[in-house]
Amino acid sequence: MKYKIEPKVEIKINGETYSYKLFESLKLLDEMSSQRAVAKRLNISHSVLNRRIKNAEKKLGFDLVKISGSRTYLTEKSKNLVNVYEKYNSRVVETDKLIIAGGHIITNFLESISNEMPFEVDIYSSDDNSAYKLAKKGLIDILALDDPQIAFKNDLDFRVIGYDNLVLVSNEMSSNMKIKQMKDLKNLEFVSIEGTAQRLAWSTLDENNIPYKIIKNVKSEFDAFKIVQNSNKLYTFLNGSYFKGNNVLKEETKHAISLIAVNSEKKEVQEFIEYFLNDGQKLISREGFIPIKPWKTKEKKMKLSI
Repeated sequence: MKYKIEPKVEIKINGETYSYKLFESLKLLDEMSSQRAVAKRLNISHSVLNRRIKNAEKKLGFDLVKISGSRTYLTEKSKNLVNVYEKYNSRVVETDKLIIAGGHIITNFLESISNEMPFEVDIYSSDDNSAYKLAKKGLIDILALDDPQIAFKNDLDFRVIGYDNLVLVSNEMSSNMKIKQMKDLKNLEFVSIEGTAQRLAWSTLDENNIPYKIIKNVKSEFDAFKIVQNSNKLYTFLNGSYFKGNNVLKEETKHAISLIAVNSEKKEVQEFIEYFLNDGQKLISREGFIPIKPWKTKEKKMKLSI
């Protein structure tokens, strides 16, 4: 059975809990300026509404409304409370759009093709760790990961929609072109990006006893790119789907990009994921990623009859 769930927010102030009914009443009063009209809209008596407001005023220690003739207006403190309620309530209200947050690479990909997808989406670009925090709070519908490490660590059910690999990137004036094999990376200085698939590059160098030095840590691939482009000696590893570079560790750094259903109650969530497992593979391939279903990326040839 499909349930229609409409969560309502309660707010605790100085140890006292105030029901959503109070804040909804105040919101309507701000719009209608009439207690009798609001009571009628809420299908309660005028006395019940008045008592609801008076009881809250007594606990809070200040007036929520001011009366002028037959009109009732909110005080500034009351308006501030309503604004706080609106802020928190908006976080739990369902929208028709899919709310997606994730790593910089996969969310930039989704943003670039958003007009071609059969879904309405709001996309928020961050690092995988920050996006995962939003997912744990239930503030998003889909978690999009540049690297599946978080999913492995937290036993999350993730769906791989494609693959990427890392390329070595440096300033054009540097010696990038002379690097032909792994041993040529010896003693290079790098910019590292926290919580990304760069872990594969560092572990590969460590396993092969290739000494290297990390000079700076940043949170974004685009920050790392900017830094190395302004230096004649620094290097970094970035996603081959977005950046041009040396494929010296192409095979060693191949990794999955994936989607995780956070709000499984929303039917569009699974439909979105299934789309990228099938027809969306063409977009995966077109945007520089490695598709999981290569045959999906090939257009069917039309047979011509004479």
